[in-house]
Amino acid sequence: MFSGIVADVGLIKLAQDREGGLRLTVNAEVLGMDDVQVGDSIACNGVCLTVVKLDGNDFTVDVSRETLNCTTGLEKQGGHVNLEKALRLSDRLGGHMVSGHVDGVGEVIAFNDIGESWRLVVRAPRELAKYIAMKGSITINGVSLTVNQVSGAEFEVNLIPHTLDVTTLNELKVGTRVNLEIDLIARYVERMMTADKN
Repeated sequence: MFSGIVADVGLIKLAQDREGGLRLTVNAEVLGMDDVQVGDSIACNGVCLTVVKLDGNDFTVDVSRETLNCTTGLEKQGGHVNLEKALRLSDRLGGHMVSGHVDGVGEVIAFNDIGESWRLVVRAPRELAKYIAMKGSITINGVSLTVNQVSGAEFEVNLIPHTLDVTTLNELKVGTRVNLEIDLIARYVERMMTADKN
């Protein structure tokens, strides 16, 4: 489990083909690897991945073809990724409960400076629209955000300068594809409401 509070922006130093998927080596200068072990989970752009190798501030993960098919932003050597270590039970939950399982890929349709913040509008896959609610939570590329407006499959969030300074969201532009994870609570509520109908 994660909170959607990004701890570091990592650099994909190496992206090697591996049995249809990729093996990524990521440099994480700020994240702090002293308490990370092989087998631990690290969210990379919102995707929960398992550490298979450690080397100083670098860690290596394997990404399956299935994961690559339903996410974005992990395949580019030299690219940047938002990083968060898995939560411990004693950690503060500053964002919201995030599983690291991407539900779909959205597309940025507007990204504007509105003075004190930036307005980001994303078009989600239509099948996810019912889970996105005004003042609800959503994760974009691993960043926990609050939904301000919803219109059909499009939703809007505001990004404060601090968020842009410490995440990769400052690299977004119209047309950029982003990883989306909906609020876990919304999915469970739907399951409870439809369980007797199935």
